[in-house]
Amino acid sequence: MPWFSEHYGNAGSVSHLFGWQARDAVDESRKSIAAAIGARPREIIFTGGATESNNLAIRGVAERRRRKGNHLVSVSTEHPAVLDPLARLARGEYEVTRLIPAQQSADDAGRLDPARVADAIRDDTVLVSIMLANNEIGVIQPIAEIGSLCRQRGIPLHTDATQAVGKIPVDVDQLQVDLLSFTAHKIHGPKGVGALYVRRGASGVRISPLIEGGGQESGLRSGTLNVPGIVGFAKSLQLCLDNMDEQSAGLAVLRLQLYTGLSARITDCQLNGPILDQPDLRLAGNLNVRIEGVDGEALMMSMPDLAVSSGSACTSANPEPSHVLRAIGLSDDQTRSSLRFGLGRFNTAEEVEFAIGLVAEAVQRLRRLGAS
Repeated sequence: MPWFSEHYGNAGSVSHLFGWQARDAVDESRKSIAAAIGARPREIIFTGGATESNNLAIRGVAERRRRKGNHLVSVSTEHPAVLDPLARLARGEYEVTRLIPAQQSADDAGRLDPARVADAIRDDTVLVSIMLANNEIGVIQPIAEIGSLCRQRGIPLHTDATQAVGKIPVDVDQLQVDLLSFTAHKIHGPKGVGALYVRRGASGVRISPLIEGGGQESGLRSGTLNVPGIVGFAKSLQLCLDNMDEQSAGLAVLRLQLYTGLSARITDCQLNGPILDQPDLRLAGNLNVRIEGVDGEALMMSMPDLAVSSGSACTSANPEPSHVLRAIGLSDDQTRSSLRFGLGRFNTAEEVEFAIGLVAEAVQRLRRLGAS
């Protein structure tokens, strides 16, 4: 809070005390955020959020490496902040391969076999982009294995780690990634600030900027830095890391309570995505279910006191069924009858019981209306 009013200097103003204070706050925050993912401070580029970070990574690499090739590899369950930049490139001179992950019938539904990535890489491949943890079904991808094979082929690997940072251990060297996108508001931090990790050094990757006009952030992202947002970003991430294991265990308990309660109160309530009892397969705070015979949008509209989603929060205005659920083999009807629940560190068992009751009552009401 002090950086909104008491210390209002511009971190880019280096000729007076007010600017020095802001610069020092940004430098300390950059060190803290870098350490949280095993990076060096100079490898952290601050952005306006993960969407911008993804665009900078994908389009920045594609433009920089254009002479080496025009082929990119990703997975069909990516967030729109990855799929849309890829689609933009595909409308031009680039070719994009979107891989299909394991289907709903498998225990690891949504997970991508690294061998499929290896088979997709070509001599003209300039980037592989695979998200670390999915925002809709919580599946955790084998990024370390994918990173190893990409490194063997000399192909940069980008991962959208927006849902993973602060929730599961993330180390850029262990994952063998070259670019990693993340943001503050997914870990209870401020909205409107994010970061992109860009590997530097002999094995690093070079990218072209999307925004120019000032030279901030090593020339990769010009613009006045959001000092209070950056400070809040660093603090929120540190708070998440301080008790990550305890939080994950607690969220897994609440999620089981939620799924068990919904299944007991609602007939034909089925799990979407990977199984729940394998921590390495799925984020602890994610639950996605389909309720046969009930439209998910209608269900949400009948529960204004419950914050849930039928897909990505960033595409909630899009009436199309979830592309993630369709990619793992669900029909349009099954996809439209699905709800995504996100549990956070401040949720309680009492709130879970409240949610179970609210959903069950709304489902019964809608089913009665449908039958009448």
